[in-house]
Amino acid sequence: MQLEKLLVCNQCDLMHQKPILEAGATAYCSRCANILYRFKPFGLRKSLAYALTAASLFLISNLFPIVTISTQGLINSATLLKAIHTLIQDDMWIIAILVFITTFLMPALEIGALIYLLLPLRMGRILPGASIAFRLLCVVKYWVMVEVFIMGLLVTITKLTAFASVKPDIALGSFALLMLFITAAVSNFDSRVFWSEMEKLQGNQADSI
Repeated sequence: MQLEKLLVCNQCDLMHQKPILEAGATAYCSRCANILYRFKPFGLRKSLAYALTAASLFLISNLFPIVTISTQGLINSATLLKAIHTLIQDDMWIIAILVFITTFLMPALEIGALIYLLLPLRMGRILPGASIAFRLLCVVKYWVMVEVFIMGLLVTITKLTAFASVKPDIALGSFALLMLFITAAVSNFDSRVFWSEMEKLQGNQADSI
């Protein structure tokens, strides 16, 4: 029996023969009912498309203001990095670091890792450090909390409207879209299919030498 036709449950370690699934179907473990894998046609292509879109949205989200606040004739626009800088000036170092890591650094690393893995693969190439990028992707996905930032931002805007005029800017909508596209990119990334495609590509390169 070929190894690529075998699946091992990551919960109970029961070995299964890989079933043939229809598009969108899910395979479950016969012992513990854990999800083995979901068959997503063109999943890696969709993941790459979503990741590239997320990269564009990430740039927009951080280059343009999130909100514009007007009070007593004073107008102030705030970007994410400017808000982090303000937190540092107010000696809120811990909050500033958490916001920077979960809302800026980790999303950037996740999007970058996806593009680094999938774009060369789509072009028939394997870049050095692919295994490191894959491990990085597995780690940072638990620290991407754009949705938490959006929820906190909406609560803050709601409270500020009692004291000032608050106008949402382009980055607010961009952050909301960014949250959706990052989720879509990660959910369509199938690690089993990815490594299977990598092995095929390595085999083809070895045969051509």
